[in-house]
Amino acid sequence: MSDNNGYTWRDHSRLFLACGVVILSPFQYGFDFGMIGGLQAMVGFLQVFGYRSEKSPTGWNIDTERQQLISSLMTLGAFISAATAGVPSTRFGRRMCLAAACVTCFVANIMMMATENIAALYAGRLIIGLANGYFMTFSQLYLQESSTAELRGVFLTGFNFFVSFGTLIGTIVDWGTAKRPDKSAYLIPLGLIYVFPFIIICTIFFIPESPRWLILQDRFEDGVKALEWLRPKRHDSRAEATAILAAIEKERESSSGIGWLDMFSNPVDRRRTFLAVSAVLLQAASGAMFIIAYKAYFLSMAKVSDPFAMSNVLSAISILAFIANSCIVVRYGNRRVLLMSGLLVCGMLQLIIAVVYHQAPDAKATGKVTVGLTAIYMFSYNGMISTYAWLSGGEIPTQRLRSHTFGLAASVGFVGAWVTTFTAPYFINPQSMNWGPRYGFIWAPSCAIAATWVFFFLPEVKNRTLEEIDEMFEARLGARKFSSYKCVGLARHDEEGTDRKSMEKEKEISVFRDEKVAAETSVARD
Repeated sequence: MSDNNGYTWRDHSRLFLACGVVILSPFQYGFDFGMIGGLQAMVGFLQVFGYRSEKSPTGWNIDTERQQLISSLMTLGAFISAATAGVPSTRFGRRMCLAAACVTCFVANIMMMATENIAALYAGRLIIGLANGYFMTFSQLYLQESSTAELRGVFLTGFNFFVSFGTLIGTIVDWGTAKRPDKSAYLIPLGLIYVFPFIIICTIFFIPESPRWLILQDRFEDGVKALEWLRPKRHDSRAEATAILAAIEKERESSSGIGWLDMFSNPVDRRRTFLAVSAVLLQAASGAMFIIAYKAYFLSMAKVSDPFAMSNVLSAISILAFIANSCIVVRYGNRRVLLMSGLLVCGMLQLIIAVVYHQAPDAKATGKVTVGLTAIYMFSYNGMISTYAWLSGGEIPTQRLRSHTFGLAASVGFVGAWVTTFTAPYFINPQSMNWGPRYGFIWAPSCAIAATWVFFFLPEVKNRTLEEIDEMFEARLGARKFSSYKCVGLARHDEEGTDRKSMEKEKEISVFRDEKVAAETSVARD
């Protein structure tokens, strides 16, 4: 497979290597997210942090408050670290911040494994959330800034693939240890959290820093070297670095600076901030977070036989969705159409599940319908919503404010996920409202509203360089005009360069002609 410049994926092998190291970060987040939901359905975990209950199918349950905090404190920590990501990112870069996330992850996991005190478990969940916020924010920034325009969609699909792959591994590990009668049922999954941060911290400094970050820090030559490492041998890395620098200088001339207030100081930056934040929020608006966070618990409350095995099936279906996305959709799909279609399909599926469960909550057929439609839901969510929500949130921000804007977008996205995971137990826990799958009555209209927003506001920027995206926003195009717009900034630059070379060539020819005439005249005189 080749890109628009004729390079094959083999030519981009070093880019794939660098992004392959960074893309382990969302795997860590996905593993934690998938693993913690299964822990709350394990008898071994509930014996320590829960209580006996005749109402629960497993004979054990956990307080709604504890269930909320165990899941949502991680998301709250991710919100805090993502919201403040702009400051350390500007000073230390993407690689150093990812290394800091690994160390933070180690500290948090030691706390969680060494305690039977619920307050210490809460603290560990909050601290590991700080690490996960960095993992998700800085890995995405690195992928956005280091990849080519043609491969950006592939890498962001890979980003979401590894989130789901991590979730799958987390649920498989839970399934494998769930029947253990003691603490090892949950300590084994927690122990595996060390593996991938260790790999990241051992390899992250063997790949170059983000070239756009280096150029933004006035380290132009270092940026050129980074591009030379990341790009194919025949690629003109200095020309690309020059184009990046020109775009940054243009932004600096027309804007005031790099800070929190600058995201809202002028209409263009304000629009881009609003779009980035809203795009990432599409994930929360779909309602998928409560299914991802509480798959095993949700299925057990829906009276599905072997909820852990069914959780593995749902996570595997998510993987298939990303494979289909990378093979077909990334090449041919329109992001706006995919997001709108995914949101409408997911909303309709949640509504059907809620109606069926409301009519016959105790029927065996209801459990089968719940599993089947939830499987289709997860395929639609991962194939059409998850990938493009984060992708749009990362590529829309202006270059000089990218770490600030995407940090804000990611933090607001984590707030949306936190609200979902915090409130879901009230609806699905038998101790509270006991809605179970009827929770879908809330998320169906949410999906419809989100799809409407995409149609009117979200622009299509597929296969555009980050510099071209800057140009289109500066032209203040309507959302539905982006796909047909022809960028002229780089072309104009090339034409000016060509004209300048032509003039210089003509001047050389003219000088040569004058010298020749003068020489011939001198010979004639002799």
